[in-house]
Amino acid sequence: MSRKKHTDHVETAAHGGGGLKKLLTLVAIALMAAAVVKELRTPKAERGWHGKIASVVPYELRVPTLERARERLWDPEAEHVVGPRVFGVGWSVNLGKAVAVVRQKVGV
Repeated sequence: MSRKKHTDHVETAAHGGGGLKKLLTLVAIALMAAAVVKELRTPKAERGWHGKIASVVPYELRVPTLERARERLWDPEAEHVVGPRVFGVGWSVNLGKAVAVVRQKVGV
């Protein structure tokens, strides 16, 4: 193995493998494309630019607002720790709920 190929292999392995990162990137792009296609196939008057792909993966394509960011990223009263992203496809962690759960478990 040449020095260059060996170095590339070591760098790829050290960074978690290029294959998995590429796969996740392709999945994210495909999900975003599916969300856009779903909305464009919906009659214009009924488009909400948010919903779920295959009734599982949430998407949010509306312009982000401070209120929505607060609701999704810091809402200790929320029902779940994981919920839809502020913008994009997939899930985000509601840190407010996570902190509330930890405080409850610790007794603070």
